[in-house]
Amino acid sequence: MSNSENLDPILKELQQKYAAIDQDTQTHLKGLLYSKPMTYWDYIQTDALLNLQIQRTTLPDEMVFIGYHQINELLFKMILWEIEQVSESTALTTEFFASKLMRVSRYFDMLTTSFNIMREGMDVDQYMKFRNTLTPASGFQSAQYRLIEFASTELINLIDYRFRKDIDRNTPYTHAFEHLYWQAAGKDYHTGKKSTTLVNFENRYKDEFLRFMEGHNTKNLWTRFKELPKADQENEDLVKAMRHYDHTVNITWVFAHYYAAKHYIESGSGGGEGTGGSDWKKYMHPKYQRRIFFPQLWTEKELENWGTEL
Repeated sequence: MSNSENLDPILKELQQKYAAIDQDTQTHLKGLLYSKPMTYWDYIQTDALLNLQIQRTTLPDEMVFIGYHQINELLFKMILWEIEQVSESTALTTEFFASKLMRVSRYFDMLTTSFNIMREGMDVDQYMKFRNTLTPASGFQSAQYRLIEFASTELINLIDYRFRKDIDRNTPYTHAFEHLYWQAAGKDYHTGKKSTTLVNFENRYKDEFLRFMEGHNTKNLWTRFKELPKADQENEDLVKAMRHYDHTVNITWVFAHYYAAKHYIESGSGGGEGTGGSDWKKYMHPKYQRRIFFPQLWTEKELENWGTEL
């Protein structure tokens, strides 16, 4: 068989591809004559990526802190990428749902084990010095992590437990937003005053959050799960994947974060506050806010003991 005969099926497929978008196949083929061959560094954008780590101090271990958090954000992006495929699926199956959940859980498993990079990989004295230059910035301000939460469960499960009885599906999103569990890290509920950390965060992302909250009101993982036929909702593999994801994100990963923060903040070298001045223990420890994405998939005893042990 000649090379031209080998190419014929490919050319026909290319013609079909470009005809579908009203494009001339020959024009695109001519463009290939002048295109550069692919290289790893161009495809990954290595130079751009490695120039994003900009220190604010002269302390060497600040590079560890910056690089680590940038890696986290890249993984958060991959997690959202997987969740969105479930949210937007028009032919959702238990196999597809479970496979995506396990992908996301593996990303969080990686995030969990990686906390040792910070916990054991930075000099305490250096951290307690360069963290002062970060104020009022805080890891609390990770917008992608908030989007992951909104995309995972119904909004009521993210409301501060103290206010849940007064909020339902008819509550305006702006009101619900003011009572999300993480507001406790930056708001005095007696006076209503918000910290600079929270104010800056809201100024940057509040509008985006409100749109995302509304858009995922019926497209989050929990509502998509409840749309499945009853038999699928009882599928052992899917339920196991849902529970694993919930526990991984809201217990295992949170505890790893909590103990890494505790290692430095309670080292005796600082004031015992988070970088943004937050009450980090009540914000981070799972037993306080009881963040549970899929509460109906847990027993009463499991719910009662949520966050008291790994």
